[in-house]
Amino acid sequence: MTSSPPEPRSTRGRHGGRAFARTLAATAAGTLALGTLIAAPAVAQAAAPAAPTDDELGSRFTLAVLPDTQFYSRYSADQFMPRYGSDPFAEQTQWLAQNADALDIPFVTHLGDIVDRVGVEREWQAADAAVRTLDDAALPYSILAGNHDVRNSTDTLYDDQYDLSREPFLHWFGPERAKNVSTFEGSDPTGMNQFHIFEADGQQYMVLALSWRASDATLQWASDVMAAHPTVPVILTSHEVLNIDADQTTPRETDYGLRLWDKLIKSHDQIFLTLNGHFHGASRLDKTNDFGHTVTEVVIDYQMAYEGGDGYLGLYEFDLTHDVINVQTASPWVTWKPQESLTSYDQPLLEGPQQKFSLPIDFSERFSGFNPSFSAGPADEASLSQKARDILLDGFEGPDPVLTELPGNEQDFVEVPGTLAHWRFNGLDGVVGTDTVIPDVAGGNDLHRPDPATTNTTGTELSDVTIESGDVHGYSSDGAAVCFADSSGSRYSYLTTDADAPVNDADLSKGYTIETFVKMDPTWDSGTNGWSKFLVHTGNRSKIDGFAQTQWDWTASPTALGISNLREFQWTAVPGDPTKGDKTAWSGEIMVDAWAHVAIVGDPEDATVTMYVDGAPVLRNAMDAAGLAANPHMPWILGADWVDDAARNGWNGCVGETRIIDHATGPAEWLTSRADLTGLTVSDAPTGELPAGSTVAELSGTGLPGATVRVDGGVIAGMSALDASEAVVAEDGTWSVPFAAPLRDAGSYQYAVTQALGTRASEPVAVAFAIAAAVDPGQQPSPGAGNGGGAAGGSGAGTGSTGAGSSAAGSLAATGSEPALPFGIALAALLAGGVALVALRRRTRA
Repeated sequence: MTSSPPEPRSTRGRHGGRAFARTLAATAAGTLALGTLIAAPAVAQAAAPAAPTDDELGSRFTLAVLPDTQFYSRYSADQFMPRYGSDPFAEQTQWLAQNADALDIPFVTHLGDIVDRVGVEREWQAADAAVRTLDDAALPYSILAGNHDVRNSTDTLYDDQYDLSREPFLHWFGPERAKNVSTFEGSDPTGMNQFHIFEADGQQYMVLALSWRASDATLQWASDVMAAHPTVPVILTSHEVLNIDADQTTPRETDYGLRLWDKLIKSHDQIFLTLNGHFHGASRLDKTNDFGHTVTEVVIDYQMAYEGGDGYLGLYEFDLTHDVINVQTASPWVTWKPQESLTSYDQPLLEGPQQKFSLPIDFSERFSGFNPSFSAGPADEASLSQKARDILLDGFEGPDPVLTELPGNEQDFVEVPGTLAHWRFNGLDGVVGTDTVIPDVAGGNDLHRPDPATTNTTGTELSDVTIESGDVHGYSSDGAAVCFADSSGSRYSYLTTDADAPVNDADLSKGYTIETFVKMDPTWDSGTNGWSKFLVHTGNRSKIDGFAQTQWDWTASPTALGISNLREFQWTAVPGDPTKGDKTAWSGEIMVDAWAHVAIVGDPEDATVTMYVDGAPVLRNAMDAAGLAANPHMPWILGADWVDDAARNGWNGCVGETRIIDHATGPAEWLTSRADLTGLTVSDAPTGELPAGSTVAELSGTGLPGATVRVDGGVIAGMSALDASEAVVAEDGTWSVPFAAPLRDAGSYQYAVTQALGTRASEPVAVAFAIAAAVDPGQQPSPGAGNGGGAAGGSGAGTGSTGAGSSAAGSLAATGSEPALPFGIALAALLAGGVALVALRRRTRA
């Protein structure tokens, strides 16, 4: 547990007064995340210089970055404080204050969305308490308003159009507070935007903090600020600059980010780095400005991770001696929490490629156009990144991380006993007609589309519903999704089970797991599409005997999963005991045009219902909610709500594969997990040295049904070209790979056997044996010949086995082909090649 913050100081280390502030920040990566790699107008990064060793001295400092803290503030009073006695925001700032000297932190920057609900004072109070720790420690910081921190976050309403007298941000974090921060240099006329100048190792840096929707006047103010400080490198912070693509890793530019680029960034060479939050995950993009120089844009936001972000912040180590910025993502909250409270989601450091990375930058060359005298300070500091890790991990005993791989193909998912329905869309691209069948691969619950003429829709066309591939959640092995367009008002469409489908009346009293992949269309609008649903067990809860009347949704379906007008996933359900009334679970804010995996797990042991979004449990879940009640024989539907005994309020977006299981499951069994490829065996494989004249016709064994077994290898004599063959594992789990011609020639044979689902393969299983040369009748065999001694082998029949199709009868002429390499060395080389093949396949998929 951390101690109280240190007393304020006028100097800190060798960076005193105003010098006690250096800036930068942000982080990049995906939460659990996914799919393709960077595309877009990214400039290839320069080759990184050789990484210095941890004890190699350099001119260094650390910039700390605080991404969206909205859920820490929102749930401080009613969730975090009762559970822990603190909240992640408070522990972040306290850790930074405590370790500012050790890590040479001259500056902290906040990226906006300080609170979640702008009009709720207790959220501002929680944020105020956390930031006051920085004030008390005299640790300089900048802070800006995100869309949740202003009263009207409409995209077309700019900061000079706000009623400033009513903006809580100005009351809590406006210029009156900022002027007490030693690095503060001024605000724009609205007070919503500010800039700071801090010094590190004798050089100055500016942090230009622009709040939500900077007006043209604000951008001119920012330009004037830089003109007044023409030699100072600038880090631009704003709540929105760069977005993240559907794979939650690839950068995607936004209209507003391009506005900032076109009107401010590209024409000001001083700006070399931008940092923003807002979009869930992390990523980065290199762009080239009007001067031919690189500007790196970084987005970092972990609010949808466990516990609203789990305290993750960015630590940017500027190494001016070695021309690199080393970035890592760390959580002081995780290491602060009591050991008994930790879960597998609590990892103190994130190690993904967008979470821990290095940005090569020749500082002197990059800044030479506006500051030719820029140079590194004294090289007297060892690695601060390593020091941060050492501080965080000192005495920490954490849980094992959650590891997830990308699917190798459409079969690469875990099949779970007790699956009641599993709807998949692969191979059905095109308009969904009334004769289209969406298969239930678990059997018996296929979906179809009702004729719009038989529903209460108005203006609906068949083309409103299509199945599309190429844009799905990266962890879904089903490469397609159903998309509902033009859903507004009375225009809607949906897919439904038949009235007699078994899943309609399935018993879920012993728990359940309901999974789906979903995204809102970019045109999603809260006024038109708020409170729409995408997965519903139809019916009328008011007709369930004993249901306790509620203020809301009295005649709605007994079970529904959808989105609120604030873009929060809502699970609403009548539990097995309907007298307990409606039970709900809620996520935080969900981004439009971004895929999410949602799992609802009802656990009968403790009567809880937990919603997981992209693997992380949300903060607001349901208690005392065992089982699910239902109206008899009512279908499940995808794509619309069902209220007052009819469909309405259609989904504006896409829904991916969806599954219903009759018991509670965990992440290892979800659709985001991969099939088990570790069970490959090679049965009755020959081993050792077989007698002269033996033949081997095939290799066989057991594996995962549907997987492809590949045999690589061959005779080692002269390291000749390798044979290769493959087969698909049958439904009964067996496989057999026959050789093109039975092996008869004397020599040593080594094979690596793997099984794969598309691009994802198992570790190879080694098979090694030899066939003895025929002995000249006039010569005596040497001692031990033909007894199978010493050769390495895989699983199988044991030393001396001749394998399938072998024969000791007859003898072959001596071939004279002796192994060119020792047997064990050749086998090791072959297996290494197999491992390299696996790695290559995985890289190709990623």
